[in-house]
Amino acid sequence: MSPTYGWFMTVTHSYRASLVWSGSTGAGYRVYDRTHRVAMPPAVAELEFSADPSFGGEDRQPNPEQLLLAAASSCQLLSFLALAARAGIDVVHYEDDAEAIMPSARDGMRITAIVLRPQIVVADGTGIDDVRDLVHTAHESCYIANSLTADVTVDPFIEPAREQSTHRLSGADSGTEQAP
Repeated sequence: MSPTYGWFMTVTHSYRASLVWSGSTGAGYRVYDRTHRVAMPPAVAELEFSADPSFGGEDRQPNPEQLLLAAASSCQLLSFLALAARAGIDVVHYEDDAEAIMPSARDGMRITAIVLRPQIVVADGTGIDDVRDLVHTAHESCYIANSLTADVTVDPFIEPAREQSTHRLSGADSGTEQAP
């Protein structure tokens, strides 16, 4: 049995994705359409992606680099919520302003660092150190972070609900929210 998940059993999980692209590369690198569709059965929704605009993609569509970052952020959230629920810790709000770094390199490009910055609000009376420990344990058990060669750092901001100010979705103007 795993120390993190008492219900853990030895099972191999399998995931599928189907990708479709149509177009022509005949006119060269600068002009071919990078838009493609991805389906991930059994999920019904099909997603449409492009390349990073730096590589000729559409800036209004997500790109694979963002998808990788979103997967790391989502996995951290889901791992943390599972641990919190099992520990009886009431989490009432969670948002993340995550960032991935991909420097240009002659020997091949790759995402070298991911920083997750979850802002977590817990019920009043919850021990902040207990929550911080769960964030750390969730990071250690996150399947996506464990699959990456990039450095994944989690820098949480935790506050009790009574100190909570209005929450907004993180965006270009994001910063650490201060309690009143």
